[in-house]
Formats: sequence, structure tokens, C-alpha cells
Amino acid sequence: MIGLESVALDVGGRRLLDGIDGSIASGEFVAIVGPNGAGKTTLLRAIAGLHPPAAGRITVDGRDVSTMAPLRRALAIAMVTSDDVLFEALRVRDVAAIGRFPHHRWWQWRERPEDDDAVSSALHSLGLDAFAERFVWTLSTGERQRVWIAAGLAQATPVLLLDEPTSHLDLRVAHEILSLLRAQTRTGKTVACVMHDVNDAAAYADRIALLGDGRLAAFDVPDRVLASDVLEQTYGVAMQRLTLPDGTTRVFAAVDR
Repeated sequence: MIGLESVALDVGGRRLLDGIDGSIASGEFVAIVGPNGAGKTTLLRAIAGLHPPAAGRITVDGRDVSTMAPLRRALAIAMVTSDDVLFEALRVRDVAAIGRFPHHRWWQWRERPEDDDAVSSALHSLGLDAFAERFVWTLSTGERQRVWIAAGLAQATPVLLLDEPTSHLDLRVAHEILSLLRAQTRTGKTVACVMHDVNDAAAYADRIALLGDGRLAAFDVPDRVLASDVLEQTYGVAMQRLTLPDGTTRVFAAVDR
């Protein structure tokens, strides 16, 4: 579904990432992790067609995203960011309905039954039914985050990209969101998600893409990434590893006491 072929990405005239090769299959959940400044968000934006590669090619379903018309991209790729976009004067349902804009001509907007169904389903899946008529300004930061995820789901695209979707969320809600994204892949949706917590990435993702030192340091199933020395080299910190009863691995920064 998503292909990256020798991709290089520049920011401010500086090469941030180079030689990125890989693919993400339909129905796969990939977590993108790495130190701050490693290029995680930039890579996500490039996959969305919002940051043109300096070299190489990024494809979605075989089509080069840099040559896709904006409307076609919007029907194929939804991106949920952690940006503080201000729509405080809108109601929650109106913000979620923004995800339906690509399904209408720019001069037409009259909600159709399929729009209502998509928005209602997205709000329900995120536990926002009771919030539908509330103004965004009345919500907590975490609740607003869920509203933007609802807009991404309502967009009903085969590819869903998310930049730190669990930031500002408590442990329970973060678990619910990641479980929801995991469930989306069972419907065939492809999910790529920037995450900071490597253990959350290991718990929910099929594979982990580890960025560091301007390259794709590892791209493999979670246990292999967490067990490798590359993880310590990339983060520059010694790791302690714990094997859970089910055989999976979790890692923690080694602390001297």
C-alpha cells in the first residue's frame, strides 16, 4: 500500500533523512519511533504528500504521492496531527465532519446519509457521542485530540497517518485509542503512527520503524527492534529489557541508583 524508494528528505536546506527504503502493507499498523528531531513527523508529512522528497519516491497504492491531485490524496490519505489547530467556535460534530470535505465538490455541501453515518460512527468509536453538540473550547486538550482523530476516521480513507495520537491522553484513553487503531487495521485500513513510547509501539504495532542518525536504523517486528543493540545506539542510553510471561519484550532506560 505505502512504498518508500530511496527517499531523502531535506528541512531548511539540511539533509534530515536519507536512503529510506521500505513498504507498509494494507491492513498493517506501523509505529514510527526515534529520538526528538530524528525526522518522524517529517517522514509522516512526506507520506501524506505534504513534504516533497529531495530524492526518491513515495507511493500509495502504486501512485506517486507527489504527483497525485490534492483531492485524490485526500480520498486516499487522512492525516491527524498534534498541531494546535484552532476551531474553538465549532461544535465537536462540525469538526469531525471536516473529514467529509474530500467527498464533496468544493461548491457543494449538504450532508448526505453516508456523511452522517461516517461522522456518527467516528464519534461513537472514540466515545464522543455525548460531546457532539459541545463547543471545542469547552473540551480538555485530550478530548480535543480525540475529536481530531474522529475527523481522520470520518474521512474514510484506506491510509490513516497519525502524529502522536496519544499525546495529552491518560493511560486508559491512550489504550482505548491505540486499541481502536489496531482494530482499524482489521478492516483493511493501513495505519502509520508516530509514537514516543517504544513500549506502546511494541504492544500495538505490527512493525516498528526506528529513525536515527538520518536513516532508517531498523524496520522490523517489535521484539527484534527492542532486543537489538541498534535501539540503544539510536537513543544513546543503556537499556534494561524485561521479558513478559507471553514472551514479548519491553525496554526501560537503565537507571543507576
